[in-house]
Amino acid sequence: MSDVTRLGVFKTYKLYVGGKFPRSESGRVYEVTDSKGKWLANAPLSSRKDARDAVVAARKAFGGWSGATAYNRGQILYRIAEMLEGRREQFVREVADAEGLSKSKAAAVVDAAIDRWVWYAGWTDKIGQVVGGANPVAGPFFNLSTPEPTGVVTVLAPQESSFLGLVSVIAPVIATGNTVVVIASEKSPLPALSLGEVLATSDLPGGVVNVLSGRTAEIAPSLAAHQDVNAIDLTGADEALAKELEIAAADNLKRVLRPQPGDFSEAPGTHRLTAFLETKTVWHPTGSLGASGSAY
Repeated sequence: MSDVTRLGVFKTYKLYVGGKFPRSESGRVYEVTDSKGKWLANAPLSSRKDARDAVVAARKAFGGWSGATAYNRGQILYRIAEMLEGRREQFVREVADAEGLSKSKAAAVVDAAIDRWVWYAGWTDKIGQVVGGANPVAGPFFNLSTPEPTGVVTVLAPQESSFLGLVSVIAPVIATGNTVVVIASEKSPLPALSLGEVLATSDLPGGVVNVLSGRTAEIAPSLAAHQDVNAIDLTGADEALAKELEIAAADNLKRVLRPQPGDFSEAPGTHRLTAFLETKTVWHPTGSLGASGSAY
């Protein structure tokens, strides 16, 4: 081969909506830079139309995903963790660029994010026993409470923690059977957009997770007011935007998770697993036992 300088192939980042990779319908992009201001890539600048398309995709996917067994959801989430492990070096590079970390520190963050994904995968078939169960009642009745997913959830990803924080807010939402429209970190969207590529080649049905990038303050209000969005996580909103979105969300009584101070590197607990669950309670007469020993 002749000694010719090779031109690098720049990566084109796209949105992830409905299991596909569209460009923003507006055709707009914006520059993403690293912590020192060096250009990294152009990311899609999502429009309100992109947000509406993402909600349609999430709603379409909700029935199948919420109806899957908890065990099956756990298997799918674990498969995603396996694939994240296989692309570990890519995420280490993107997190290092996004957050201004050394390679070793970025690697520790990525490892923690993958471990957290596995942790939430393990909770899929256990959370029902923690928040549900048989309730003691006075009378000849069974009273059983079971958790059910809320529906379509909009998540404003953390602005600073571009990958560990992202995983910490997405994984518990889908682990419990919800579908999600996530607005990636505005200044560091590349790990989120790359996560979409992992999800697309996993067993996760298209539309369960939809990833938008762009101006959080531009996209979020239409999602907060959207009548087919059931809940919103305001983690990535500043105080003023969070207040605006909470007011908009009240129009159709969305469940709202307010921004909470905390370190994503700490143990997450179960509060995000239960944040977007509803409790269904069923009464049933105990009846009497027949010869077969079954209630009738």
